[in-house]
Amino acid sequence: MHKLLTGRLKLEQLTVPIANLSPSLNGTKIVQLSDFHYDNLRLSETLLEEAIAKTNQIQPDLILLTGDYVTTDPTPIHKLILQLKHLKSRFGIYAVLGNHDLYFSHSKTTIIRALTSIGIHVLWNQIAYPFGSKLAIVGFADLRSYQFNPSAVMPQIDPQIPRLVLSHNPDTAEELQFWRVDLQLSGHTHGGQIIIPKIGPIPALLAKIYPFIPQPIRQKLPYGKKKYRVFQHWEWSQGLHQVGKNLIYVNRGLGTYPPGRLFCRPEITVIKLVST
Repeated sequence: MHKLLTGRLKLEQLTVPIANLSPSLNGTKIVQLSDFHYDNLRLSETLLEEAIAKTNQIQPDLILLTGDYVTTDPTPIHKLILQLKHLKSRFGIYAVLGNHDLYFSHSKTTIIRALTSIGIHVLWNQIAYPFGSKLAIVGFADLRSYQFNPSAVMPQIDPQIPRLVLSHNPDTAEELQFWRVDLQLSGHTHGGQIIIPKIGPIPALLAKIYPFIPQPIRQKLPYGKKKYRVFQHWEWSQGLHQVGKNLIYVNRGLGTYPPGRLFCRPEITVIKLVST
């Protein structure tokens, strides 16, 4: 069942040129993991263990997690961290929360405490400098929390300092283009989950035709009731994109969500930073 809905894990690799990157950080390896949806249903233990083992084999300098550790009930986070504690990187692990991590009023506190207990640094409209002052890591509150606030965070960073931004929902790239963002890392979309070969993700296709479908009919179609609430920019549903002068990479995630995956493999993203 998991193999049918999820598919085999894929390692995606990209090299990102960074202006003003310190020579000492040239070649820095970063691993991004996203969208676990760990709830004893949407992510198999086998896939999770494989993802952790492959991440450690890469020997990353930094691991970045971009949200949705659970689906609704936050309780499974306590079992998930028993696996996540095996992740290893030279300069630590940094994380942001996703919309599913805020499902209940107590979800945010429960998940932050659990991740923090195993040494994962959770950023909520905060800046971290794991490499010292040479590179900033910015982590934002999820867009759906209504606390996403780049105007209060981004001006705190020296304009000459490169920065990576963690923001669960890729839609935030639209607002973030008013600031320097060398690379934004997001998840949330699961890559569209269902991909039609040579055409692309079904949600991206539906996003183009829904405006021409009468509302009563639209409500009965897949994604019809909540397309706009879930995500706007389906053209950014996976991979690397340029938004204004900024770059965004959208990870397809590890877990899934109904109706499942088809031709949309879960991924680990390996990012190499290089000086320009």
